[in-house]
Amino acid sequence: MEADQNKPKQKHIPKPEWLRIKLPKSGEYSYLKSHLNKFNLHTICESGNCPNMGECWEKKTATFLILGDICTRSCRFCAVKTGKPLPVDFQEAERIAEVATQMGLKHVVLTSVDRDDLPDGGASVWAETIIRLKQKNPGITVEALIPDFKGKTDDINTVINSKPDIISHNLETVERLTKKVRIFAEYLTSLKVIQHISEKGIISKSGIMLGLGENNDEILKTMDDLIAVNCSILTIGQYLQPSRTHLPVEKYYTPEEFFNFKQKGLQKGFRFVESGPLVRSSYHAEEQLICSVNL
Repeated sequence: MEADQNKPKQKHIPKPEWLRIKLPKSGEYSYLKSHLNKFNLHTICESGNCPNMGECWEKKTATFLILGDICTRSCRFCAVKTGKPLPVDFQEAERIAEVATQMGLKHVVLTSVDRDDLPDGGASVWAETIIRLKQKNPGITVEALIPDFKGKTDDINTVINSKPDIISHNLETVERLTKKVRIFAEYLTSLKVIQHISEKGIISKSGIMLGLGENNDEILKTMDDLIAVNCSILTIGQYLQPSRTHLPVEKYYTPEEFFNFKQKGLQKGFRFVESGPLVRSSYHAEEQLICSVNL
């Protein structure tokens, strides 16, 4: 009891009024949920408590979470479950391709948990899923939001060779806070992953969260670091604490501040910057791809 009393309390900052999350409408939610349940599929929308689930699910779009829903890492910002994953489901790729067909999807975002337990980090499953999606749905575009694969270029190339239209890998936060926020990931490794994607001629994308204790100079330096590795698209959103066991919010940025960061990013040379309190990696993903291709 005495130890609990001496433990420093997390500060609590009330959520501002502009952080109003739109809940899914019952019709669209039931439609998408029924398909996901039917095919035993996961989405990062649900696993990651995405604040845009209502808006995206109304448009019948979702970001599929492959390789299960249990992550081998335990990042201190993330709501996804951590622990020992289940064995790989080798039929998952076909089910995702089929549900994309049934829903008439034109653009799909794929992401995954980290699978450090697998020799290739799950890269072969990534490639199989992308290939199946494109074979079964001619004309569909695919964004791959990949983990770092521990920086192993052979595994990254496995994904690249399956020909996704865009590959994203998130820095999540500024360099100083990386070890605190992401624990097992390394800032420079993530930059090298993005650089490798860019050098292979694929549109590259990354995202960061604000509100974890970074300062403005660090945010601008992160932009410079991404521009230096030819990152094309940047997303910037507000960090929201998933539970009391996760890192607390240090600051809520205003919509005006997010707009200013967008302008800074465009001035620095990004093809597209999506910046706002509720922005997440896959928010307006199809529009980002279209704009980047047309520039």
